[in-house]
Amino acid sequence: MQRISAQNVVDLLLDAVCIVDVNSQVVYVSPAFERIFGYTPEEAVGLKMFDLVHPADRQATEQQADRVMEGSLQLQFENRYIRKDGALVDILWTARWLPDRQLRLAVAHDITQRKRTESMHATMYAISAAAHAASSLPVLLERIHHILAAHINTLGFSVALTTPQGGFHRVYDARGTAPTPQALDAEAAETAWYQQVLEQGASLLQPLPAPESSGPETPPHYWLGVPLPSGDRPLGVLALRGLSTRESPVEAAQALLEFVAPQVEMVIERIQLHERLHRMAQYDQLTGLPNRALFYDRLKIAVARAHREETQLALLFIDLDRFKEVNDTLGHAMGDLLLQGVAKRLMEAVRGCDTVARLGGDEFVVLLEGLRAGESPQPMAQKMLAAFSQPFDLHGTTLRIQPSIGIALYPEHGMHESALLSRADEAMYVAKRGGGNQSFLHPGNPGERHGASPLS
Repeated sequence: MQRISAQNVVDLLLDAVCIVDVNSQVVYVSPAFERIFGYTPEEAVGLKMFDLVHPADRQATEQQADRVMEGSLQLQFENRYIRKDGALVDILWTARWLPDRQLRLAVAHDITQRKRTESMHATMYAISAAAHAASSLPVLLERIHHILAAHINTLGFSVALTTPQGGFHRVYDARGTAPTPQALDAEAAETAWYQQVLEQGASLLQPLPAPESSGPETPPHYWLGVPLPSGDRPLGVLALRGLSTRESPVEAAQALLEFVAPQVEMVIERIQLHERLHRMAQYDQLTGLPNRALFYDRLKIAVARAHREETQLALLFIDLDRFKEVNDTLGHAMGDLLLQGVAKRLMEAVRGCDTVARLGGDEFVVLLEGLRAGESPQPMAQKMLAAFSQPFDLHGTTLRIQPSIGIALYPEHGMHESALLSRADEAMYVAKRGGGNQSFLHPGNPGERHGASPLS
């Protein structure tokens, strides 16, 4: 039977046996050292092990070495080293001090794959938890960015969503803390990559130009884009910019990003559904204007603000003259087109701070805030009447229609929203009974009519 020497056993071990002196200078390493650390035994002798330790782990490693040299037996100590090729490797050490020879004997077990798997699982769990707890898309993407930055050596994380026109727009774009190897010279190149991911519905990995100062051992950097799955066409793209192979394989980063994508897609669709339901509850589906419920809320807030700031506000109640005739003669579809046109003209007539709402049917209201003491709302009413002076073009059908406008002021005509709305409604009926196409200020103040040409 062939005898196997102790040296043969050491040479066959998958773990690396290392012997260093009191200054942590390598005296001997087994052949497995090259597989784990990238240095041949001949290259390793004379190196200082501390020089290979990841800077973030060096202090803890030096403290652990001191305890071993004081007589403690080291059985479970983990730290990270930088391989000869620049990649990181996770090591589990066992070590003891040989006082008679003044040497430290240690065995290095490579646990890189195990640590990456653990990190992947922890990252996936953190992202999944963030997705379920996210209150908004920006909050979720900010959280995902921080989670990814802690586990993947990447310079930036961005998200782009598709638009109804077939393009896309970025909704999140953040860079990590690592220095960029080289900024992209042309945004168009990255834009084309986004488009390619959208069109193909598959992940895309693109190498980035190497920095001018890089050497042959500098690991390459990549742009990685992953589609957000949603029906026949992706909802958007998740992208990592400046992805490096120094910390982990690109394949692992791609697998992680492909796990993230459905989580983000789920939150996006949930938020979009919530926004649609919210809009349906507060906005008129025909005109897109605030509906009765939302208008009452805004009026209540406006009244409280006017009371607090001691300012005026005006409420204009607008009803279309002879609108029923449009529905009866041209049909409800044409009536709907007219209401949409009316909403558009009213919005064009008011200030950005004013509120235009549709209460229902052909009834609209306009809330004018921040009026100074003694300032009249009549110029705005006249502007609205003028907005109806031109006929409406309804898909080739020309139609003229004018409004009757009733006006109520806070605080002259009421201290509460219900009273103001009632007074404006009453004033509108006075304007209508007077022939329409005019405004009428409620006579709580000296009233006056302001009209245009008779309805034609």
